Amino acid sequence: QVQLVEYGGGLVQAGGSLRLSCAASGLTFRSVAVGWFRQAPGKEREFVAVVSRGGSITIVADSVKGRFTISRDNAKNTGSLQMNSLKPEDTAVYYCAADYNIGTSQRSDGKKYDYWGQGTQVTVSS
Repeated sequence: QVQLVEYGGGLVQAGGSLRLSCAASGLTFRSVAVGWFRQAPGKEREFVAVVSRGGSITIVADSVKGRFTISRDNAKNTGSLQMNSLKPEDTAVYYCAADYNIGTSQRSDGKKYDYWGQGTQVTVSS
């Protein structure tokens, strides 16, 4: 019933930008925190960013701080990840995730999220 669908990925040159979106259905979007994670080939899943259910609190990983911005539009049941100054190291499958109960110490832990999208590929060429 719950569905999260990411879109907006693609191929971009280093230094370019992409905006990822996460369309949610089957849940009370305004009541979930929305996180973004990524997984590169041969690497573990990595936390990227999270936004609180009201949108007032945002946290981004140090590796993308200053380049990525997370946001949400509760009226449209959509989360977004704006990615600027992309680097080849950002190449990965990007996933959005949601959960009703994420504590402050759990926001970066993917195992704590109950709902996941299927991911969208982001490839950054050098």
